[in-house]
Amino acid sequence: MKDSTLWIVKVLRKNTALTIFITLALGYYIGAIKLGSFSLGSVTGTLLIGVLIGQLGIDVSPQVKSIFFTMFLFAVGYSVGPQFVRGVARDGAPQAIFAVVICALCLLTTYVVVKFAGLDVGYAAGVWAGAQTISASIGLATDAINNSAISNPQEMLNHIPIAYAITYLFGTIGTGMILSYLGPSLIRTDLQKACKDYEAKLSKGAPEEGMKLAWHQLEVRAFEVLDSGDFVGKNIEQVESFHKKERIFIEKVKRGDEVIEPTPDMVINAGDVIAISAPTEVLIALEPHTKEVADKELLSIPMETLNLVITNKAANGKTLLDLSKEKFARGVFLEKITRGATSVDVPILAQTTLHRGDILKLTGSKTHTERIEKELGYADRTSTETDMVWVGIFILLFGLIGAISVDVGGVPITLSVSGGVLIGGLILGWLRSVHPTFGRLPAPTQWFMNSVGLNVFIAIVGISAGPGFVSGIEQEGLGLLTCGLIATAVPMLLAPLIGKYIFKFDPAINLGCCGGARTSTASVAMVGDAAKSNIPMLGYTVPYAVSNTLLTLIGMIIVLIY
Repeated sequence: MKDSTLWIVKVLRKNTALTIFITLALGYYIGAIKLGSFSLGSVTGTLLIGVLIGQLGIDVSPQVKSIFFTMFLFAVGYSVGPQFVRGVARDGAPQAIFAVVICALCLLTTYVVVKFAGLDVGYAAGVWAGAQTISASIGLATDAINNSAISNPQEMLNHIPIAYAITYLFGTIGTGMILSYLGPSLIRTDLQKACKDYEAKLSKGAPEEGMKLAWHQLEVRAFEVLDSGDFVGKNIEQVESFHKKERIFIEKVKRGDEVIEPTPDMVINAGDVIAISAPTEVLIALEPHTKEVADKELLSIPMETLNLVITNKAANGKTLLDLSKEKFARGVFLEKITRGATSVDVPILAQTTLHRGDILKLTGSKTHTERIEKELGYADRTSTETDMVWVGIFILLFGLIGAISVDVGGVPITLSVSGGVLIGGLILGWLRSVHPTFGRLPAPTQWFMNSVGLNVFIAIVGISAGPGFVSGIEQEGLGLLTCGLIATAVPMLLAPLIGKYIFKFDPAINLGCCGGARTSTASVAMVGDAAKSNIPMLGYTVPYAVSNTLLTLIGMIIVLIY
């Protein structure tokens, strides 16, 4: 048994690819285990398994770590690009500025507490990454330490995962608990009532029975027009507006043996057979004017469900109620709106505004979906191809820009290759949302680059730091835990007050803005549970996009200023 164990260790040392994959497999498994509603997550699980396997003394090439981290950073930038640019440039500016303020507060708090505790720069970078739960900052901190004049860089690098592992747990749980349990008291609001009031405000102008009247799931049936009915002699537009409370749509007209595509000014004759899409109760109400018939040819209408990405400037900032009144919106059913890098579900309410980059899940006939696609954006139909030409060019170009170094007072100041790649991904992601003809990075590829890219990096960090991990915890464990508690709690206790008194955020979205500014999806989910509403998510996406970029870059900044 001993000989077989030694053989496995020798194989792992010689074939580091196997070491990485077993670390990933066990890390994802451990990270997915739930204790109540909490789980460690794949990053922390992978780090802990990496540290454990690292006790075997396995060396992994740093180039492997660099390649996968580069993929991860580019995917992060790409996914937040549309929301980042919109937040900075347009109506999301207050939320974007709020995110900058909270990031600065997080940096100040972390810097002061680690300095007071007398921790070295490696521990400081780890506390930052763990307390703010921004794993990506570890890579930029690593680059900054390697490019600095620190005499013992490897020791400092080994300290980062120790501090990260100790502080991450409260960074995750503490943020959610503070915002969901203490947040409503801090801003002195009844969160459930505030969300109901905000929802009522967003529902202003909706039809009496709700937005389902404007965007409704439809049923298609065929009817023969009776000469005694009121449809005879009226054009398509008049017939479609016949029912005052519900929308009906004429999909096709059969006159004799000819099937005709309807136009708004086409006049209906007695004996015409028309395919009508409408809610069931409305179709039943058409009986005095029509007679339902079975016509398979007329009802062979190709239907599809697609994800429509909003790219048209004219649609940006428009409400759902406004768009539902447009002629191009006829004949489609809106199932869901998702927004931002984390695909947040946005409430479907009358005054809900659409942003460029939002994804609408629509169902309807191809005639209608193609028309609305032409007016609003492009259909993100399933495709597995990645536009590697543009992905490769942007990684190279912005990596080179990031590598530029400028001496300031004898200190080399650089964005670093990693920081440049992050910004390159952000710009390509934004360009893709505006001009969807190039730079495609499908969702499965984004997941792989984002999740696997980061976790391979984290696995190697853990494996490399493994030998000194236990002694580091023994020496600095309590101090690191205390620093992490303060670095997490102070900004999140102040953020709701800053949102209320300085930025004047509505209490319904205030805590969502706070969670976004800390890039903590879990905390906003907890706030949503407390509010029994997804309204807080409306404040999440812009701060998330801005902070996800800034908090990552601060991993480098905290090393430079330490």
